[in-house]
Amino acid sequence: MREFLVEITTTVPEGTAKDEVDRRRAAEAVRSRELAATGHLGRLWRPVGERRSIGIWLADDEDQLHEKVLGTLPLAPWMTFAVTPLEPHPNDPGHAE
Repeated sequence: MREFLVEITTTVPEGTAKDEVDRRRAAEAVRSRELAATGHLGRLWRPVGERRSIGIWLADDEDQLHEKVLGTLPLAPWMTFAVTPLEPHPNDPGHAE
């Protein structure tokens, strides 16, 4: 699978009931664990003081990433994604040849 750097910003629509937001966030946590277990979510960070996330996601290609991975997140309708495909750097200390 290929690695992708994904920046996610979530914007809850105005007027959305708190219980709907809570329900989706709880479902998001469950789905994130499932995606990690299947190898599609490698790492996830939140910049200090911000309500966005940055992660390493894995998929066969960008279509699969959007359709079968990111698109399955319960909060996806409220999210924007900035996706950068990655490849190993020859000087990466974690890169073994």
